[in-house]
Amino acid sequence: MKNYIKADEWNIIEEGFDPHLNKISESIFSLGNGRMGQRANFEETYTGETLLGNYVAGVYYPDKTRVGWWKNGYPEYFAKVLNAANWVGIEVKIDNEILDLAKAEVLDFKRVLNMHAGVLERTFTAKLESGKTVKVKATRFCSIADDEVGAIRYSITAVDFDGNLTLTPFIDGDIKNQDSNYDEKFWTMVSDEITGVEAYLKLRTKKTEFEVCTGSHIALFKNSEEVAINPEATRKEKFVGQTFSVDVKANEEITLVKIATNLSSENYPKESLLEEAKAVIAKATAKGFDTLIKEQTEAWATKWEESDIVIEGDVSAQQAIRFNIFQLFQTYTGKDDRLNIGPKGFTGEKYGGSTYWDTEAYCVPFYLATAPQEVSKNLLVYRHKQLGKAIENAAKLGFKDGAALYPMVTMNGEECHNEWEITFEEIHRNGAIAFAIYNYIRYTGDESYLFDYGLEVLIGIARFWKQRVNWSSDKQQYVMLGVTGPNEYENNVNNNWYTSMLAVWCMKYATEAAEIVKTQQREKYNSLLASVNFNESEFADWADIIEKMYLPEDKNLGIFLQQDGYLDKEQTLVKDLPASERPINQKWSWDRILRSPFIKQADVLQGIYFFEEDFDLETIRRNFDFYEPRTVHESSLSPCVHSILAAKLNDEARAYEFYLRTARLDLDDYNNDTEDGLHITSMAGTWMSVVEGFAGMRVREGKLHFNPFLPTQWKSFSFTVGFRGATLKINITENGINIKNHNAVDLEIGIKNQVYKLAGNAEVEVNNAELV
Repeated sequence: MKNYIKADEWNIIEEGFDPHLNKISESIFSLGNGRMGQRANFEETYTGETLLGNYVAGVYYPDKTRVGWWKNGYPEYFAKVLNAANWVGIEVKIDNEILDLAKAEVLDFKRVLNMHAGVLERTFTAKLESGKTVKVKATRFCSIADDEVGAIRYSITAVDFDGNLTLTPFIDGDIKNQDSNYDEKFWTMVSDEITGVEAYLKLRTKKTEFEVCTGSHIALFKNSEEVAINPEATRKEKFVGQTFSVDVKANEEITLVKIATNLSSENYPKESLLEEAKAVIAKATAKGFDTLIKEQTEAWATKWEESDIVIEGDVSAQQAIRFNIFQLFQTYTGKDDRLNIGPKGFTGEKYGGSTYWDTEAYCVPFYLATAPQEVSKNLLVYRHKQLGKAIENAAKLGFKDGAALYPMVTMNGEECHNEWEITFEEIHRNGAIAFAIYNYIRYTGDESYLFDYGLEVLIGIARFWKQRVNWSSDKQQYVMLGVTGPNEYENNVNNNWYTSMLAVWCMKYATEAAEIVKTQQREKYNSLLASVNFNESEFADWADIIEKMYLPEDKNLGIFLQQDGYLDKEQTLVKDLPASERPINQKWSWDRILRSPFIKQADVLQGIYFFEEDFDLETIRRNFDFYEPRTVHESSLSPCVHSILAAKLNDEARAYEFYLRTARLDLDDYNNDTEDGLHITSMAGTWMSVVEGFAGMRVREGKLHFNPFLPTQWKSFSFTVGFRGATLKINITENGINIKNHNAVDLEIGIKNQVYKLAGNAEVEVNNAELV
């Protein structure tokens, strides 16, 4: 675990340059705006260890998988968000000596990510091998006010010499993904253009034939006065740049402003990409850097009004939660229902940048409460648009009659995960998608989603579960064979409780949803059933499975069994594992892991989290006390679920302990993997730990309920949520809870076991003495 990021409420601060930490910092200081993003690579040349990363949303490549394509139904490729053209690059030469922090003596170095404004600033002083010293200040951002624009202001001061600076701002498309399976480059050249201070590079992906036009405009200033330049065009393979020189004297500052755009054929016709890029550049340069940064700051201020969590008394925790919220909004803004949330967002290449079940299980609750309703709805519409592919995926595995199996990993709806025990067996992802529909409607009250989109998806999923179970003559019950639950340290097991529980629930909910649509929109109901060739006799089949499904449990221990045979394992606890053998996924053979009782992440407890209202407190406690000591939390998605359940059990110490594991996971490089990119989807789990855990927020019968506690390490905490037309500010102190309604919408709010009327533009305050 690292501890080099300075604590600050609104800023992520790195002081001093350690090349061994550089790739970690490149992840932590990443920028994005939902449409494009980049790692915090240096603008100037850096020959040290680095992971170059610039990404354009929705643009991917089907990289041929290394294994498994001979198996029937197995995906032939792994979809990857591509490392796109590097637009931030600026080669700097001082009297023909290249500025390179891997070779220079770095005298001071500071990097600051201002989360309130969404701006990254880097300053350093470096002595070159020649003995010349320069100071640099680089400021950049990816605009969320205009998500097609990025901007850089790069200033160089000659500290102790008179000389010549040669600058080459460039766009480099001759790049590749670090995770390219066959070391292949995925881009081909279409065209380039360099006209004075503007440069454009148009590239096309192999196979998928996406086109992206990256353009830039440069301007030069000496001591704040603009200087006319006539750069020399520089062309190489998939590379455009502009080279010019300027004489400097000691203490003179030279500033290069570079305004850039990335436009893709996902949003514009290919034939007009170049002209559209020119129009974006013209509009942005007319505004200028100062106006663009002002718009960026104002746009982020609005987002923080909707989503901020304020923690009093713990600067480290405050920094961490804001960092997590900040990265979530940098990754996904909800403007485009063709986009989704990759586990690494725009911060790295691991997991391919594709969509997993993380979105539905962890991210949807965050966006439901912190963004306009359309944002979370678009996450669901994304899956509805891919229903046809989900039916095709199921058909490849032998399912029929409209059964839908959503992919474990996808970009376009096709399965592209290349591990058989995940691709074929981790089918619980289907249930997470159905649960997200339920969660959305439960939170928003928007039952119309069922009429237009939701019921069709639920029917496809229920049909899959109906065909996936089989009747056991031995048990005289339906069973679910050969699955992998959320605990991926168990593969190919029978009757995973979580998966079977989800299957039963999905069929129940699909039946209930059908009745809602039938009652309220009979014409749409009849039309939908005809379009999917649905016979109402299918409801009876589902009901039979619901009634007779086998759900393993141990009545002596009073627990639900993770799967058949789990208690046959030697029941060693995590506390008995030597530290030298952890993490087990790096220290043990896979054979040893599979035979152990150790759990990667919440499995049974994930099901209890989803359906907690179905279980009494003692049942939850027994299962929590049994499974948590066997959980190694080697998934970033694990601690938040345990934190929320511990809070429900009034186990405040463990609730806070698990919160800490997830809150600073990336800032402190807890799992030694931050250099690969941030854990974006688990960041939503951090938010859940505070709001659903410490504040105890739930939705029951159309009302928000709270069951709060204040961690002893904090003086207070507050947060904002949107709920059914109202914006609520919740403040929890050692004395109690205060809820302010900032809209003219009357609500009823549950606090502990009491319901309070909360009128529009009013507030309710309840002291701890009243909370029984």
